[in-house]
Amino acid sequence: MTETSTGAATTAAAPFLTAWFEILDSDEPNKILDLISDDFSLSILFSTGDGKATDFAGDRAALVGYLEQRERGTRTHHLLSATTLGQDELFLGEVRRAGVLEASFVAAGRVNASGRLQRLLIGRSSEIRFD
Repeated sequence: MTETSTGAATTAAAPFLTAWFEILDSDEPNKILDLISDDFSLSILFSTGDGKATDFAGDRAALVGYLEQRERGTRTHHLLSATTLGQDELFLGEVRRAGVLEASFVAAGRVNASGRLQRLLIGRSSEIRFD
């Protein structure tokens, strides 16, 4: 079970990505590296507002780079809605800093037959809210 931004408990509709963000927000975010496939690729477009954005794109090394620059323990991810279709999971959420809404994000992931994340696309913006 997970909690939505409204406080309602729901069964995770995107169980892999829900677990992914829980690990990312934990004291050991590097454990997500154990969940990716050998042919993993990602793009995380991280907007900071004012038309500025960073794209962390590539393979495992890009994910390691993203994890290294990340502020640990300050930002948390919160589910708004999610769905799964076959191997693909979609997750719409909010990023909060110390409990205060900072940005909205959408994540799309493809989980391979071995249960590992093969593709990950995330877009984050402080310019749009889904509340």
